[in-house]
Amino acid sequence: CTGNGADGALQAEPEVVVPRSVPVHIAYELQQAGHRYLDVRTESEFRDGHPERAVNIPYMFKTGSGMMKNSHFLEQVARIFGKDDDIIVGCQSGRRSLMAATELYSAGFTAVTDIAGGFSSWRENGLPINQ
Repeated sequence: CTGNGADGALQAEPEVVVPRSVPVHIAYELQQAGHRYLDVRTESEFRDGHPERAVNIPYMFKTGSGMMKNSHFLEQVARIFGKDDDIIVGCQSGRRSLMAATELYSAGFTAVTDIAGGFSSWRENGLPINQ
């Protein structure tokens, strides 16, 4: 610490790091440019339709009492994606994808982008879907 209060505040800022979130049309452009789409919805949600070339690794599973986090999520992602791969992360509405993207970023994945609005917004905007 230099003793300068302003410097101390600036140094503390980067500790809270979250990946960027982009609207679906930007996510689609990123996918067209080579980013890989990681769909973190449940398998049944994925089967009901998903963006082209999306890879499904659920962040959470439906259980009798609600949702439970996939305890193997990081290792499953690491089997398919490299730490420096350009990854766009989507779910149904944007909540799970932000949690998943934040966890990936914290685990050392350096090029993670969250899709704001999720697959619902993707579909509403008429972007390509595999049924």
